[in-house]
Amino acid sequence: MNNTRFATAVHIMTLLTKSPQEWLTSDWMAGSINVNPVIIRKEISVLREAGLIISRQGKEGGSQLAKSAEMITISEIYKAVKNTEVLGKKNQNPNPACSVGREINNHLNTLFEETDQLVVKFLGDKSLQEFTDQFE
Repeated sequence: MNNTRFATAVHIMTLLTKSPQEWLTSDWMAGSINVNPVIIRKEISVLREAGLIISRQGKEGGSQLAKSAEMITISEIYKAVKNTEVLGKKNQNPNPACSVGREINNHLNTLFEETDQLVVKFLGDKSLQEFTDQFE
């Protein structure tokens, strides 16, 4: 990924893991990540859609994990926010008259899919709790 969505989502999830009984606000999380709260709210929405967090609005509002951190894998977070290929983008219009250009994207598709499967498998072996336990 060539953006910070995954890092932001893992940061959010780690904060929620560290404070399991509290309803953390997007403003508070934005302070930890040092980004605009709008970015946090966008990612919270995506993580909520994926069933990883729950939120409530109002004065006592905020977000919490939807299930225990032991039950959440890092790959679930990755899949929730993934919006680009790990290896980047393919060239959109390779030359069809070229023997390589004609077939490159078919072969790249396979390579990209295999790489993504490896990433998901690797991250699937790690729980959010294991990741969070690295912090004091």
